[in-house]
Amino acid sequence: MATKLSLVAFLRASAGNEEALGQRLLALVDASRQEPGCINYDVHQSNDDPAVWVMYENWRSREDLDSHFETPYLQAFLSDSHGLLEGEFGMHYLTMKSAPASGD
Repeated sequence: MATKLSLVAFLRASAGNEEALGQRLLALVDASRQEPGCINYDVHQSNDDPAVWVMYENWRSREDLDSHFETPYLQAFLSDSHGLLEGEFGMHYLTMKSAPASGD
């Protein structure tokens, strides 16, 4: 059985591009959630710094996440969003060690 994988990605919008980056990130949600390996895919914006956006995702396996990175819509985002970002985004891959609250 494959190990479920979580991804937390931190992105900082360049000055003046906070809303544009958010719109681009939100446009990824519906298609990503339709992928067979997607458990959840959520976009968050910092309450303290509106330039900071966080993606919180859970996937059935690393293979499913790798397939997600190959989708045309994510590839388009990665190639077209550099002007919206300040620096590189930080990606943290996580494996849950506690039992899930829902018993999954």
